[in-house]
Amino acid sequence: MWPWPGWALHLPLTMDKQALDFDREHIWHPYTSMTSPLPVYPVRSAQGVNIQLADGRVLIDGMSSWWAAIHGYNHPVLNQALQQQSEKMAHVMFGGLTHEPAIVLSEKLVSLTPEGLQKVFLCDSGSVSVEVAIKMALQYQHARDLPQKHRLLTVRGGYHGDTFGAMSVCDPVTGMHSMFAGVLAGQLFAPRPECRFSTSWQPEDIAVTADLLEGHQAELAAVILEPVVQGAGGMWFYHPGYLRELRTLCDRFDVLLIFDEIATGFGRTGKLFGADHAEVTPDVMCLGKALTGGYLSLAATLTTDEVADTISAGDPGVFMHGPTFMGNPLACAVASASIDLLLESDWWEKVGRIEEQMTRELAPARSLSGVEDVRVLGAIGVVEMEKPVDMAWMQRFFVDRGVWIRPFGRLVYLMPPYIITHRELSLLTSTLFEAVKTLNPEP
Repeated sequence: MWPWPGWALHLPLTMDKQALDFDREHIWHPYTSMTSPLPVYPVRSAQGVNIQLADGRVLIDGMSSWWAAIHGYNHPVLNQALQQQSEKMAHVMFGGLTHEPAIVLSEKLVSLTPEGLQKVFLCDSGSVSVEVAIKMALQYQHARDLPQKHRLLTVRGGYHGDTFGAMSVCDPVTGMHSMFAGVLAGQLFAPRPECRFSTSWQPEDIAVTADLLEGHQAELAAVILEPVVQGAGGMWFYHPGYLRELRTLCDRFDVLLIFDEIATGFGRTGKLFGADHAEVTPDVMCLGKALTGGYLSLAATLTTDEVADTISAGDPGVFMHGPTFMGNPLACAVASASIDLLLESDWWEKVGRIEEQMTRELAPARSLSGVEDVRVLGAIGVVEMEKPVDMAWMQRFFVDRGVWIRPFGRLVYLMPPYIITHRELSLLTSTLFEAVKTLNPEP
C-alpha cells in the first residue's frame, strides 16, 4: 500500500536551529529578499501528497511542487527507476556519446507529442528549453538567409522563464521582469486572448495579432505562447480556437510557431498537451516540469524535420547549443518511468474528477468580497483576487491548517498531484475558501 500508514513516524525529527540560521543568512530562496525574506518551512520528508515538516506537522500538497510532482512524492516506481539507473551511470557527457535512457525517452516524446515533431533536443530546465526554442527560430531564419527575421511575437499575460531570452517574451507587467526592460531584446506583444476556454470562439479575438503578424512579417522569426493556459503570468484559460487561427496565420506570413508546454504538458489541462485541445502542431514545442514527475530537472525542445534540416544545412551547419548535463541518464530514466506511469494509469479520469470537484467546491468563492474571478480547467483551480494577497500571512494560515498552497500576486490557486483523494482535495478547497473569506471579511 502506498503511501503506507504511519510513514512519517519512521523518520527522525531533526533540523537544528544552527541549520535554519545558516539557511536564513546564506541561502537565497526563489523570488525573495535576503534582508527581509519570506518565512520558509523546513521539510524532512514527503510521501504521496503529504509534505512533512521538521516539527512533525503534515501538509497536503496543493502545488505539486510548482506543478511537477504529478504522481506525488517518493513513488516506488520512480524511486526504482532512479536507483537502477544510478547503478549503471549517473551521468556521461552527451557530446559524441549516447545512451539508452536518452533514446528511450526521446522515442516516447516523438510518439506522444503532436504529429510532425520529430527531433528532440534535451535540456536541463524549462527556461533553457525556451532559450533553445528561441535560438532554433533565430538560427532557422539565419540559415534561410533571412537574418532580418530576428524578433518574436507573443501575447500579454504570458510567462516563459527567468533567463534573458525567456524574460524578453514574458508579460512586461505581470511577468515579473519589468526592471530588466531596458536590457532585454525588444519583442512584440499582442493583447491577451480574451475568449474564454469554455465559451464560443470569437474570431475577432485574434484580429490584433493578425495585424501585427502581417505588419511585421519581414522581421518576425516566431510566435511563442503557452497553449490554452497561461501559467505564472496570470493563470488565464483561453479558447483553443485562438491556436487554430494562429497556426494558419503563422503559415501565411512565414513565421514559426512555438508552444511553451512546460506547465501544460502531461495531462494538467485534461489533454496530454495543451496543443491537443486545438489539434494543431507547432513548429517547436517546449516541455519540462512534469516530465520527470518532479524528481530531477529535465526539459526538452522538440521541432520538425523542416526546422532541423534547415538549421543543419545552413552556416555553421550545426545547432549552436550544448548544455553540460544534456541528456543526463538519471533524469532521462526517471522521465521515461514517469511517462509510463502516467500512460498506464487512468490519468484523464483522475484529472476530470479533480476538475469537477474543484469547479463545484471553489464556485462559492465567487460571492466573496475581494474576489475578481474563479476558474477551473483540468487539474488547475484559480481564485483571482482584486488586489495582491499578503503572501506571508496567507502562507502561515495554510500551514497552520495542514495544507501547502503558495499564492502569488493576486492569484490563489491549486495544482494538486493527480493521485489526490476526494477528501484531501476537499481540505485544500475548503481551506482556500476560508483563507480568502478571512482575508476579505464581509462588511
